[in-house]
Amino acid sequence: MRGMLALVCGLLLLALAAPAVAQPEQDVIPTAGGDLAITFVGHASLVFEYGGKVIHVDPWTQQGDYDALPKADLILVTHEHRDHLDLAAIEKIRTPQTLLVCNQAGAEKLPGCQVLSNGQQTQLLGLTIEAVPAYNLVHMRQPGLPYHPQGVGNGYVVTFGGRKVYLAGDTENTPEMKALKGIDVAFLPMSLPFTMTPEMVADAAQAFKPRVLYPYHYGQTDPGLLLALMKDTPGIEVRVRKLR
Repeated sequence: MRGMLALVCGLLLLALAAPAVAQPEQDVIPTAGGDLAITFVGHASLVFEYGGKVIHVDPWTQQGDYDALPKADLILVTHEHRDHLDLAAIEKIRTPQTLLVCNQAGAEKLPGCQVLSNGQQTQLLGLTIEAVPAYNLVHMRQPGLPYHPQGVGNGYVVTFGGRKVYLAGDTENTPEMKALKGIDVAFLPMSLPFTMTPEMVADAAQAFKPRVLYPYHYGQTDPGLLLALMKDTPGIEVRVRKLR
């Protein structure tokens, strides 16, 4: 009996001494239809909560505890790479009612996914979702073979209560990106050699002028480099969150 009591006390002491699990950072964006809450899971993994619905973007178990995150009403997958399309993460948050949107290559791995090709749009859960091209212009896996070929991957512009949120996916500063209009919040990738340099991100942001810019999927790139490049650009607030 004493041995059991000692064991229980020891376990309690270990539990008390264990560090608290860090909760993901969150921001709130006001919209005409109510607040849009954004949870920054990590890398390119995000959760949006709006109008009582939960939208997951590119869920990846390496970035968060998907057992603890809310179930998804909608999952957006930009493309088929493992750090954007993780079947294990999707299984944890998917229900029989969950809607899924992805590119064609993603649908080959994820049955039941509604395919959006570049330039197409759909209406789901009262949201407008438009697929924007996401591809490399400069960075190549080998000569003539970009890490992300044109016409394969998606970015998405999602409209929440009149606010346009741009989720760029894995891409560089393409003409299609730079031609976007009316973007309120933009998530732009900044990791080498797969996506953009800080200079490319600044070039794109200064072209389409989002009100709020989040660098994401930034790997080992120092976000301070982007802050320095954007410090004299009026009208764009750069917010750095834990999205390595």
